[in-house]
Amino acid sequence: MSYRSLKAKELLKINTLGELKAAGYQPRSIKQELRDNLIDKIKRKEAVFPGIWGYEDTVIPDVERAILSMHHINLLGLRGQAKTRIARLMINLLDEYIPVVDGSELNDDPLEPLSRYAHDLIAEKGDATPVTWLHRNDRYTEKLATPDVSVADLIGDVDPIKAATLKLPYSDERTIHFGLIPRSHRCLFVINELPDLQARIQVSLFNILQEGDIQIRGFKLRLPLDIQFVFTANPEDYTNRGSIVTPLKDRIDSQIVTHYPKSIEIGRKITQQEAIIKTEQKGMVKTNDLVADLIEQVAIEARESEYVDAKSGVSARMTISAFENLVSAAERRALINGEKETYVRVSDLYGVVPAICGKVELVYEGEVEGPVIVAQSLIGKAIRNQFLQYFPNPEKAKKDKRGNPYKKITDWFSDGNTMDILSDLPNRDYEARLRTIDGLDDLVDDLMPRLTKSEKLFMMEFALHGVAEHSLIGKKALDTGLQFKDLLGSMFNPDSAFGQDDDEDDDDQY
Repeated sequence: MSYRSLKAKELLKINTLGELKAAGYQPRSIKQELRDNLIDKIKRKEAVFPGIWGYEDTVIPDVERAILSMHHINLLGLRGQAKTRIARLMINLLDEYIPVVDGSELNDDPLEPLSRYAHDLIAEKGDATPVTWLHRNDRYTEKLATPDVSVADLIGDVDPIKAATLKLPYSDERTIHFGLIPRSHRCLFVINELPDLQARIQVSLFNILQEGDIQIRGFKLRLPLDIQFVFTANPEDYTNRGSIVTPLKDRIDSQIVTHYPKSIEIGRKITQQEAIIKTEQKGMVKTNDLVADLIEQVAIEARESEYVDAKSGVSARMTISAFENLVSAAERRALINGEKETYVRVSDLYGVVPAICGKVELVYEGEVEGPVIVAQSLIGKAIRNQFLQYFPNPEKAKKDKRGNPYKKITDWFSDGNTMDILSDLPNRDYEARLRTIDGLDDLVDDLMPRLTKSEKLFMMEFALHGVAEHSLIGKKALDTGLQFKDLLGSMFNPDSAFGQDDDEDDDDQY
């Protein structure tokens, strides 16, 4: 039986260098290891990067080509584009266990020792040299580039305490305290946000990437480190904070550009996978595909908005946080009203404004619109665009010979009626208010006759919001919810429709 065919339990029984040799072990570089295991996965039709959606035809093939070429990799893209997750998933391409000289701080291969400690131990004990096993989960090191990162952190430095303890002169290489990179020998090493690393620190990586040696305080050590480097970078950093120095960029073999989801379906799949929804929330709050699409549409609108800084991007974390907030808004309403179950509402979307505000960078931070108003505007645009997927275009409906399907609704508001859809309305009151509006029930019945009761109420409210977003009626944000009113009347009486809230009890306005 060959060494490669041995199972984990059999490998872990090998405890000495002699036993390792007898098993037929041959050293293999980490790049070769990644390449071989990737080839095996491709041949077996296994998913190499599970849980990464939307990159099947773009980013993932590029990463696989880079691994097959045994390249160092730089993942370049805006925030929230799964760059770090891809790097972390690369550990699945490593062998489950690799042998290491016992006690070695540089993960020395027993047949290709690197450190002074390993050389001395093997010279002393020979085939009796103790061997331990390193799991692939322990072969991943990640460092975020911050202004306080030093060469000593990454490469190493002379340790005076070590020299004093061992009674060694500073000229002895055993006084060196190795940094993160030498300690990541035979491992994946990831540097996040590389452009934020100071230029003089980036220079210290040159020889490691190309020549395989390091220099520490005058020591020139020939350490052929075996490391797979993966860097991540945000193109925004090239102009705002720093850049990748040209010689370092030249030594990174493959630069792969990431991107945001190219469709609502992909974005929704990511959001549903990543959103943390509690079991009790799933039992209490019922959602639908449309409200999930609306969340993704908000992100699309944000990425295209003139008020949002395109260079900064809109992270997928925005839709994840927004969906969590949406479910929590419905859950809170159910708890307040003592209801065991509730169906999500369109008005719950306005409860996700805090999630949007914290995830978008405005072009001008102090602009008049402000983050809250911009967030509300993005929600409105999302509703407007998705509305056309389910209901007739209001512009064309006016000219329809069969009659305008929205006329009864607009006439009801033209008669001076006002409707307040409050955030915390009990289900019974919510239904009663929607059914009060003439034509709303019929509109949904005509277009979608097979809906359940909860689905129908959701679509009735959606239609109400859509009609408002297409300027057939007016809509105004209240502290406690939303108010719908005749658009023409709102223009003539702005204080009543869009200005300060009326003093009357909101519950008596329909």
